[in-house]
Amino acid sequence: MKRRSVKQTDSSSGVSEAQRSDRAQRKEGTSSGWWLKRGLLAAFVIFILLPFSLRTLPELIQHLVYTHRVRVPFFIDLGRPADLSLNHTINMYLTSEEGISLGVWHTVPESQWKEAQGKDLAWYQNALNDGSPVFIYLHGNTGTRAATHRVGVAKVLSALGYHVLVPDYRGFGDSTGEPTEAGLTTDALYLYNWVKARSGNSLVVIWGHSLGTGVATNTAVKLVEQGVVCDGVILEGAFNSARQKIPVNPFIWYYWKLPGTGYLFPEPWADNKVVFPTEENLKKMKSPILFLHSEDDHLVPIQIAQQMYEVAVSAQNAERVKLVSFDGSLGYLHNGLYRDAHLPDIIKKFVLSL
Repeated sequence: MKRRSVKQTDSSSGVSEAQRSDRAQRKEGTSSGWWLKRGLLAAFVIFILLPFSLRTLPELIQHLVYTHRVRVPFFIDLGRPADLSLNHTINMYLTSEEGISLGVWHTVPESQWKEAQGKDLAWYQNALNDGSPVFIYLHGNTGTRAATHRVGVAKVLSALGYHVLVPDYRGFGDSTGEPTEAGLTTDALYLYNWVKARSGNSLVVIWGHSLGTGVATNTAVKLVEQGVVCDGVILEGAFNSARQKIPVNPFIWYYWKLPGTGYLFPEPWADNKVVFPTEENLKKMKSPILFLHSEDDHLVPIQIAQQMYEVAVSAQNAERVKLVSFDGSLGYLHNGLYRDAHLPDIIKKFVLSL
């Protein structure tokens, strides 16, 4: 028996096509609605929730400015400075205020290397009174006291016959607490007074690098207000918040792309959350100052250092304020000045002038 072949009529074909078209339109509409909802949610998070968070969560501001949670180099035991060839260094913890413990390295002059072996904290503290200059090194806003360039500076100063104390501010490294501008200044001021109480008539010089230059000038001005003039201040890679926004802020694109939104949502560094008024501090400082800056510094342009040098000279004079710049072709950028072969002589000349 033959099977009949049945042709679809035009009307049934039309219904089928209409159904398919309707289903496609419904699917397309559902997909478009889904993407629209996601887009609106993303816009809400980026343009409403995020700026609101920046205004209401001060700890978020701290993490943007003080990248203290980035503890590089990794897998370093901060209690064992000898692992970084600092064989004449002791690790200690000082209490700058209630609830704040600061991890600090004290490196004695290289000439005392053999004598320092196996010595305890009391010996190191007594050594501060041996007449050698003492440097307090205040580091930048990333990592710990074990960073390569910080260890490099400690070795340069130790080889020159100087003591070096390198603290991690509160919240950095193995120090407790959370960083704030006032807190960092309190930590540095405490360490300065701790050193002065043990170093007799030895020179005490504060060396600040990057963020540490703001801490150093804050500390120097606090001392002036107490009637104390620090023997000397070195500012390496100094930034100036009055003329330069905080570098490498991850949210700066938001304010650049949407002019006018700053009226509703101030920048993260507004409202004096982070100040470090280095330029104003320089007008009040009475200590001899040495600026060190690389011409190829990728975070703070050399022009910033030149402007601050001029401010400091106007407040004191060209005999007490010096600026040493390093040729950009050397490739030191922001952290590499410790590698310069002329740096020891530059530091020695500054110390002899104090």
